[in-house]
Amino acid sequence: MKAAGATTTGRVTKTSVFEELRSDILAGRLEPGTKLPFANLVTRFSCSVGTIREALQRLSEQGLVVSEWQQGFKVTEISAEDLADLTEARCEIESMALRFAIERADMEWEAQTVSAHHILDRTPMYDDADPARFTEKWVTAHGAFHDALLLGCPNRRIRTTAMSLRESAELYRRWSAPLHDRERDIAGEHRAIADAVVARDADLATRLLREHIQRTTDKLLQSQE
Repeated sequence: MKAAGATTTGRVTKTSVFEELRSDILAGRLEPGTKLPFANLVTRFSCSVGTIREALQRLSEQGLVVSEWQQGFKVTEISAEDLADLTEARCEIESMALRFAIERADMEWEAQTVSAHHILDRTPMYDDADPARFTEKWVTAHGAFHDALLLGCPNRRIRTTAMSLRESAELYRRWSAPLHDRERDIAGEHRAIADAVVARDADLATRLLREHIQRTTDKLLQSQE
């Protein structure tokens, strides 16, 4: 069950199995709904069932795979209903976490957010060789920026929940790339959020974050009509 374009070289570890499977899912090499039989994965990675199980459990925690009773694991299927529920939850929880960060976090958090935005703003979004997908560097920088926004939240439970919801949305976010409105100014949206953070304007920053999250969902839902 080796996905096209995937490679497994060198010493196999629990981390490397997890990272390669995660990359395959997010890059679309393993499509939503694809079954992930243990036997196939053990053969592919030349590792133990325990290593595969732990990697799949970690992916399950991120919402990228699901476990079915007596059927094993499969890549999470995407649906309009789930996306709407996920987006509503993200808008509520992430905006709460950002508000707490702006109101309570120190200058170090603010500086880390600015630094993360600086890197994101200067990272190419699309790969010339595959313009229908986001570049891995941009995805990493994008995740780091949004994580930085939430890391300032002092309430551990709110922060953990918010970051878990972001991870669950990653599959939808990756699959939205081919549907992305190229006229949308995503860089400008990120810049406006970062500026509101520096200004410590919680009302503006949370409104911009909600709108930013919702726009991607709206585009995906429109494609299903």
